[in-house]
Amino acid sequence: MLVLPKGVRHMPGYLPRPAQEALVEEIRRVVQAAPLYVPAMPRTGKEMSVRMTNCGALGWVTDRERGYRYQPTHPVTGQPWPPIPEASLKVWREVSAYAHPPEACLVNFYSADAKMGLHQDRDEQDFAAPVVSVSLGDDCLFRVSQTTREGGTKSFRLRSGDVVVLGGEGRLSFHGVDRIYPATSALLKNGGRINLTLRRVTVPG
Repeated sequence: MLVLPKGVRHMPGYLPRPAQEALVEEIRRVVQAAPLYVPAMPRTGKEMSVRMTNCGALGWVTDRERGYRYQPTHPVTGQPWPPIPEASLKVWREVSAYAHPPEACLVNFYSADAKMGLHQDRDEQDFAAPVVSVSLGDDCLFRVSQTTREGGTKSFRLRSGDVVVLGGEGRLSFHGVDRIYPATSALLKNGGRINLTLRRVTVPG
C-alpha cells in the first residue's frame, strides 16, 4: 500500500467522464482567450517542456528576466487572464477545506515527451491554503516527497479525473511529473495531458 506524506491526498477518479469532458470544453475556451505559451526558467532562459496558460485574477508565470511570479495579465498578449471555470471552482470548494476561493488556476499541457522536475509551490503568500491539482487526459507518473529534498520520494500513476491535494503539512512537499504515458486516454482528441493547479495567492483580508 502506498503511503503518501502527511497532508498529501490522492483521490482517484474523482471526476467522472462526463465532468471531465465538460471541464475540457471550459479549458478550451480559456485557451482561446489566453493562448498556451512556453515558459522559461529564471537566469538560464531554458524553455520548459510543458506549455502553459492561466485563468483567474492572477496567473503564475516565469521567464529569464524576472523569474517566478504572479501577475494579472498574460505575458504574451498583455490581456487579463479569463475567469476560472466554475467546474474547477466546484472541485476546490469540495476538496480544499479552505474558506476562500482560489485566485489562480495554472493550465499545464504535457505532450508525450514533457515532464516537470521536483519542485515546491512556494511563490504564494498564503501557505494555509492547499494546492489542488486536477488531471485530464493521458496518464502520468507523479512523484512526491517530503518538504525537504532529503526525504525519500513516492511515485504513483495519475489518471484522467484524478485529484491531488497538497495541504497542511504537505503544502510544501516537493512534487513533479517524471513521464507521460501516451495514448492512455481518449479524452483529448490529439492526446496529451492537461493539469489544472488551483492556488490561493494572497492572504485573505
